[in-house]
Amino acid sequence: MELCSSTSTLPNFNPSRSLLLLLLPITSSSPSNTNPFLHFTNRPFNALTLSSSSRQIHLIRPASPRNSTRTGASKTSSPVTETQELEKLPADITVTETPEPNSRLRLSVHVPQAVCEECYQMVVDEFTRQVKVPGFRPGKKLPPNVLVSYFGKQRLQNAVVESVLKRTLPHAMSAVTSRALQDSVLIRSKFSDLVEMYSSSNNLTYDITVDVAPEIKWNPENGYKNLKIVVELDNDIDALKASQEELRRRHKSLGILRIVTDRGLQIGDVAVVDISAKTIEQDESNVQNIPSAESKDFNFDTEDGDKVLPGFLDSLIGIRGGETRSFPLVFPESWRQEHLRGVHAKFTVECKELFYRDLPELDDSLADKLLPGCTTLEQVKETLLEKCLEVETTAKEQATDNAILHQLCKMVEIDIPQSIFEEQGRQLYGSQLLELQTKVKLNEEQLAALSSPKAVSEYLQVQKENITAVLKQNLAVGDIFKRENLEFPTDELVKEVENSIAEFKRHKQEYDEERVKEQVQDVLEGAKVLEWLRERAEIQYITN
Repeated sequence: MELCSSTSTLPNFNPSRSLLLLLLPITSSSPSNTNPFLHFTNRPFNALTLSSSSRQIHLIRPASPRNSTRTGASKTSSPVTETQELEKLPADITVTETPEPNSRLRLSVHVPQAVCEECYQMVVDEFTRQVKVPGFRPGKKLPPNVLVSYFGKQRLQNAVVESVLKRTLPHAMSAVTSRALQDSVLIRSKFSDLVEMYSSSNNLTYDITVDVAPEIKWNPENGYKNLKIVVELDNDIDALKASQEELRRRHKSLGILRIVTDRGLQIGDVAVVDISAKTIEQDESNVQNIPSAESKDFNFDTEDGDKVLPGFLDSLIGIRGGETRSFPLVFPESWRQEHLRGVHAKFTVECKELFYRDLPELDDSLADKLLPGCTTLEQVKETLLEKCLEVETTAKEQATDNAILHQLCKMVEIDIPQSIFEEQGRQLYGSQLLELQTKVKLNEEQLAALSSPKAVSEYLQVQKENITAVLKQNLAVGDIFKRENLEFPTDELVKEVENSIAEFKRHKQEYDEERVKEQVQDVLEGAKVLEWLRERAEIQYITN
């Protein structure tokens, strides 16, 4: 019986993805990602990934905030902008600033009686214009008792308090407008308390909070100018090794899988196995199954033996079809799943079928099948090596950038505003959800569940440390861009914005052109800063 396959995966087999992840050590990537060349032209879509060599960095720009207001008590108009003229008040309000954690200010605003009385009169005049009261000419001033009787005391007082807030909030915010962050203004006082205060004293005091641009402190000052970076490179990105593995993978895909009948498992074979594992305990009552190690019809390629749990392949060498083996293994301390590190386990493996590859001779006759367009084996090797060299260069640059960003994160002290934290967290979560959607094709119910406020809140909580690190890196990069007066060509910004919008349109996704422009500008600024830092840093490369 022969099984022909265009890839190294056997037809109709259902290997367990969870087992595959379980057997992979923490220091390696999964088999599908071991060779970076395999995914060189198949990256997840992101409309804001630049077509240039710039790496993507999402920056928040707190130093150039946009202003608006959201209130917990009542909706008001936006605070005054830097160019807007303030409405004149009959008396000055008093504003007391109190710093709070996370770059937040609490503003205690005292509104004197004269302002409240003027707001009262404005409300009365407005009410008078809006209604027709029997016995009074339209527009005629109504006696207080008639006005209260017609509209109700509560409604009148509510309207006055709303008028006071609307008129005084721009004045209260005027001192911090240049620092205030978009969508971070919140009235903290309860509306019911404000109404009660006004009715009893005819004046008003309320509290608002606003997030302001965080101060960035460098330790040491200007230390970013003399970075000393150690960059750890994964051995898997070696271009020559990667190209050889890719050639081997393509050669294997042209082979025929034949059933082994007269011997046991050896390197190069493919075994279809059932696997289970239990913990080894002195007290047998405490023995537990390891669900992530359970798999039926797992397609195990022995040439990937260096990527699985140490000792797993060695324990199976010689096993025959229909045979079952049990053997102990210890999960190393470097294992990706922390709860399994150091765990002693007993694996039971049943070899259901055993195959070997009948490969065609590797020569020029296979060139076009290995890589369409090639006529010789040497041309195939050269092309694969060229592509892998590109990947190696990109991976090296990315590893260098990551090391620099990690170092910057350790050198800055930033009290991050909650509004920026939430915005960045939602951006990261949205990007991951978009990537998941392109891979898995979630249905409406799944997408709704993953997009719910509860799911987003849980993500923000679980990923707090990572989100904070990203923000510190981005804010540090933005600070360097301003400090060093760095620039990039305007035509580059225009080009990248056009490319990003074209991608959104191609994928039929909604977009905000101004937001796209801001994000592309952030990316270009980040790329410029990293380029500037790489030129001045002392960088040492080591291979792990």
